[in-house]
Amino acid sequence: MSFQQALSGLNAASQNLDVIGNNVANANTYGAKSSTVDFADMYANALNGSQANQAGIGVRVAAVAQQFSQGTITATGNPNDLAINGAGFFQVTDGSTTYYSRNGQFQINNQGNIVNATGQKLLGYPADANGHITPGAATTLTLPTAGISPQATSQMTLQANLDASSAVTLPAGTPMVNFGNAATYNNATSVTAYDAKGQSVALTYYFQKTGTDQWNIYATANGTSVSTDASGNPTPISSVTFAANGSAPTSPTSPISFNIPASTNAAGAATLAISGATLDLSGTTEYGSAFGVTNLAQNGFAAGQITGIAVDATGVVKASYSNGQSKAAGQVELATFRDPQGLQPVGGNDWVATTASGTPIVGTPGSGNLGVLQSSALEESNVDLTSELVNMMTAQRTYQANAQTIKTQDQVLQTLVSLR
Repeated sequence: MSFQQALSGLNAASQNLDVIGNNVANANTYGAKSSTVDFADMYANALNGSQANQAGIGVRVAAVAQQFSQGTITATGNPNDLAINGAGFFQVTDGSTTYYSRNGQFQINNQGNIVNATGQKLLGYPADANGHITPGAATTLTLPTAGISPQATSQMTLQANLDASSAVTLPAGTPMVNFGNAATYNNATSVTAYDAKGQSVALTYYFQKTGTDQWNIYATANGTSVSTDASGNPTPISSVTFAANGSAPTSPTSPISFNIPASTNAAGAATLAISGATLDLSGTTEYGSAFGVTNLAQNGFAAGQITGIAVDATGVVKASYSNGQSKAAGQVELATFRDPQGLQPVGGNDWVATTASGTPIVGTPGSGNLGVLQSSALEESNVDLTSELVNMMTAQRTYQANAQTIKTQDQVLQTLVSLR
């Protein structure tokens, strides 16, 4: 009698239970993918060719195939966590081997590298000192640890409405304006500028109506006029003429340029001079309504230290600084494969490429058939626990049935040897 069929069935059912058990064990593992067992029947080769009445010799496990379907994405509130919504794998390295993973639990180590729990470094495209990213050969992503250098103010924008019904405030004689006397100007507004050291400069603009559709604009830096005559009296940095309907300045038609002299700020520090600063007035109007500022901006800032990171859907990693600035620090690169099931699992939520999977096809998130990234979220395991428990019961019954076959074969054999 042959016990081969039942024995192979026991082995196959046992391996099936192993796979189901591994699925259940990783039901809460972020980025884990469930596996299924592919069975194949077995037949012996006959010397005289095929036989219609040939019985099989059992079953074997043809393959254990992983299912790379999308897992549920869960918000975590941790900006270092990343989830891939769609196809693709994160690329991480231990310095010698590149691994592929769907687990986006990352953190920043003491060297500024973005790493996972096992210390493997995330790969992507670095940014230059100005935050510009040029895709190329992927390398380890490293966040700047030295902070961000200050930037002196060079461009300013002022959008406001000057009340057309205001009275003329230009005094007779000189000085043309007295900043301590509000009767010599109509309105004022302030903005903070920065010198090359990142020190603050309190810049105040004064608006003085000189006639119909005519205005003078003065400026002070830390209380000192930025423009004076030979006698030291304040002079305008620009005169502005509006169209008859007040919609826009007819002069000047381009940003005005002026120098901000060195001075002493409110903290008592000596600020550096700022040369060639420009002021764009193109959005300013002169309507018959109250004075109001709608935009007052400048491009300078103080030095700052990194306070956190954020990753957008395309994988661009932006560093946030204590001075309110942000700058790109790099971009995550994803990889995909023509046959993901050909990847070899090596544990630790990692796979490695094989000849069966083919070479990785890399790109930025959202490009081609690659998925997009979701920050502050993780992809859960795609294991369906209910389905696995049902499969477990089925595999158990299959194991019992094969064991019963062996028992029956044994009983038949016993009957034969008992014949007299």
